[in-house]
Amino acid sequence: MYKFIGIDVSKSTLQVYIEIKNENISILNTKKSINSLYSKLKKYYKKEYKNLVFIYEPTGPYSSLLKHFCAQKNILSYIVNPRQSSNFAKALDNRSKSDIIDAKMLYEFKVMAKLEDIKVPIIDSTQENLGEMLSYYKLLQKQRNGFSNHLESLESKEGNSFVIKQINKDIKQLKEQEKKIIEQMKDLINKDKVLSKKFEYIKTIKGIGDLSSIALIHLFITYKDVNRQELTALIGLDSIEQTSGTSINRKSRISKKGSAIYRSILFMPVLCAIKTNPYMKAFYDRLKENGKHSTLAQIAVMKKLVLIAHSLYKNNKKFDNTLYEKRVS
Repeated sequence: MYKFIGIDVSKSTLQVYIEIKNENISILNTKKSINSLYSKLKKYYKKEYKNLVFIYEPTGPYSSLLKHFCAQKNILSYIVNPRQSSNFAKALDNRSKSDIIDAKMLYEFKVMAKLEDIKVPIIDSTQENLGEMLSYYKLLQKQRNGFSNHLESLESKEGNSFVIKQINKDIKQLKEQEKKIIEQMKDLINKDKVLSKKFEYIKTIKGIGDLSSIALIHLFITYKDVNRQELTALIGLDSIEQTSGTSINRKSRISKKGSAIYRSILFMPVLCAIKTNPYMKAFYDRLKENGKHSTLAQIAVMKKLVLIAHSLYKNNKKFDNTLYEKRVS
């Protein structure tokens, strides 16, 4: 019989709901405090402490410490999808929102738990390191784009020459840093023989380069046991239909849920694939001929690229140009 503990994670604290004592306690989000909490729970639950299940939402780096602690101490966890917990809170008619309310709500979310969802977290160092480096790459890119936009504004009005020179210098440095982080990510993947081969298989798709292959590898090792529909939903490429009677009848759109980093990295490879990959070009042209808007057609190509790459990743195969050329013809 599982004993659930609801934990609401914030930046500096954890709000914990303990059913056996019917109490909410607040602790610091530090390893020492979490260890003290675990010792306290052992005393409360005695022989049943091995049946403890920590329920919490993934909150990026803030929940990372708790996840690592559970992995190290072999503690069962039920990591809740934030979207599901939000809908669950509405169903409970929780009009107020606070850490205390959220902790108890997460505890009550136990009724939604399936046996296969309750497990000890597994820490994949390659996946975590790749994720951190991808985020850093996007930060560098964002800074470079900001400098480029500012430079364009200054040059259009013949601005201060010193500032223009300095911005050009900063842009050059940021480009070098971007190249270095991509090389670091490639080195990390190449250290794993299995991932290294899968990386090369994905790159056999025309239009997919190093960076997009790295992003796809990270996506696939982050979500290992998902089907095609779940995969596209996890990166926000699933379509949302909004039709209800005669009052609501809007055009379908993609959900844009999940991490936007994959969509942003794959945008340029999609444009490249439409030009250089005969199969993708034919697919894109067919959608356009059927009256689809350019953006919708590009999204469809992105979705197809992800699914083909996932197939190559799982089956350890290269992109078969001959097979797809036959399908196009």
